[in-house]
Amino acid sequence: MKKAISQSLFTLILNGISILSLIFLVFSLFSYGRANNELNEANEERYNLTYNANRFMNGSSYLTNEVRAFAATANKEHYDNYWDEVNNLKNRDKGVAAMQEIGITSAEQTMIDDMYALSNQLVPLEEEAMENVLDGKRSVAIDYVYGEEYSDAITKINALKEQFLNDLDMRTLAQIDNLIQQTNMIRIEMIIAFVVVAVMQLFNMLYIRAKVLRPVRIVKDQMLEISKGNLSAAFGLGSDTSEIGRLVDSIHETKRELKKYISDIDETLSQMAQGNMNLTIGDDYRGEFLPIQRAMGQILDSLNGALSRINITSAQVAEESDKLSAGAQSLSSGTVQQAAAVEELSASIQEISREVNSTSADADNAHKSSMGAMVYLKTCNEKMEALKAAIDEISESSRQIGGITKAIEDISFQTTILALNASVEAARAGEAGKGFAVVADEVQSLANKSTESAKNIAELIEKSIQQVKNGAALSVDTMDALMQVIAGGQQSTEMIERIAESAMQQAQSLEQVTEGMRQISDVVQTNAATAQESAASAEELQNQAQDLKISVHTFQLREMRR
Repeated sequence: MKKAISQSLFTLILNGISILSLIFLVFSLFSYGRANNELNEANEERYNLTYNANRFMNGSSYLTNEVRAFAATANKEHYDNYWDEVNNLKNRDKGVAAMQEIGITSAEQTMIDDMYALSNQLVPLEEEAMENVLDGKRSVAIDYVYGEEYSDAITKINALKEQFLNDLDMRTLAQIDNLIQQTNMIRIEMIIAFVVVAVMQLFNMLYIRAKVLRPVRIVKDQMLEISKGNLSAAFGLGSDTSEIGRLVDSIHETKRELKKYISDIDETLSQMAQGNMNLTIGDDYRGEFLPIQRAMGQILDSLNGALSRINITSAQVAEESDKLSAGAQSLSSGTVQQAAAVEELSASIQEISREVNSTSADADNAHKSSMGAMVYLKTCNEKMEALKAAIDEISESSRQIGGITKAIEDISFQTTILALNASVEAARAGEAGKGFAVVADEVQSLANKSTESAKNIAELIEKSIQQVKNGAALSVDTMDALMQVIAGGQQSTEMIERIAESAMQQAQSLEQVTEGMRQISDVVQTNAATAQESAASAEELQNQAQDLKISVHTFQLREMRR
């Protein structure tokens, strides 16, 4: 950074010179006022000295004039005026006292003393001349006051007066001229000080405009570009050791730091967008950017933790979906077998129904043919034994169907548990597990339907078993009745009627059993279709679990600490 004088120091120097010039200007104003007052006082003193000198000289001339006028005219008024001046007016004494009070030199005082001495020498002669006038000796008085001796004394006095006035005038004029020169000099100094202040302020204004205002405007434009996010805008100012230079250096440093932070954040986010989560955030962030550093670190830690858990969960989901698919396939196979068994059972029941109907017809014919009763009864006995065997088979099939229903309920319960687990894992997976959650919901719905169908089948089977038991009991009774018919033919008519009635009841019961078996067949067919759908859904769930696992494996994660 190059060295440069600071703007504040340079401005302070300029303002210091201006302030010193202003102080000098104020001091000059006071000096000019004092000198002007001294000049006025000197003019006033000159006037007062000249006035009192003339008063002194006029008083002396007045006495001379009054003496000569009295000698020439003998007018008593001139005599009185003379003594009034000497005794009362005393203009000479007052003029001298006033000049002495104002201030006169020793040479001027000497001349005043000489004039006083000459005047005092004339006073006795003037008194004597006025006495001569009063005594009627006017000619003597005239000769004296106009005589050579008196005139010479007056001439000397006038010469002293003229010299005194000249010296006094020259002295006071020289003093006034000196004061005028001082005031002129002070005025020139004031003008110079004012010019210096004006020049310093003008130079200060130009300097501030060139070195402060123009860079500040450039800095303002640059900061406006920075506020808009444009860190690459041209910034032509160079840094130095001055205040503006340091400000410019701070802006350059700010731009460098911001570019560094933006580049670091951009690189980190690009790596994250490409799936690389195995990153570390730099530790050279400063000031208000430290929260950004901490937040990015927390984001990376959170994403690594979440994706790691998703990875583990996806593996578990894949494993569970395999089990669910195997269970669904097993359920589908068992349901198909159950449907086949129900079809066979239904065919057997239909055959029994036809046989029971045939037995009922035979019972009706028994009323018409009593001669062949024993033959028909034997036939009935054989048919009843077959019926008993068929009923036993029905009972055994019903028990088998009950076991299958239990297996369906167990499969439905396990499917429900797996669906719940899948829903929980899908919720943990968040956004990535939404599709898996839908499949889990469908599997749970199918499991609920299977459970409900199994309950219905169980109820129907319980009814069938009860009816089979009733049929078995009836067949036993029929067998007993047939045995009694064989034992005693005489009761054949009554027995045949009871057999016919029982056959009718059996026919009705078998019709109900047939209807129940038809319903069981429908339910089993529905369960088979549902089981196949569950198997397909489980297979799709397995595929999606594999896709989820592959998607999660695309992220490069940190090694989880155990």
